[in-house]
Amino acid sequence: MTKSASIQVGVHAAKTRLSELLRLVDAGTEVEIVRNGEPVARLVRTARREPRVFGQDRGRFDVPDDFNEPLPDAILDEFSS
Repeated sequence: MTKSASIQVGVHAAKTRLSELLRLVDAGTEVEIVRNGEPVARLVRTARREPRVFGQDRGRFDVPDDFNEPLPDAILDEFSS
């Protein structure tokens, strides 16, 4: 496994160049943010998420018929104590 390129930037540079740094991270560069020469954070690319599929959980939960009914007094009392 090859290690990606890495750069270090100061906090001020990270704030003023964030968009540029994010483009570098997206291209595989690891960015280490340092304060007074000490590392404080690392920007790395996250794993890409799979696209969500609409309706993939259909049938896993059914909304009860009494969903919009008022809660029983015993439960409502718990919120006011």
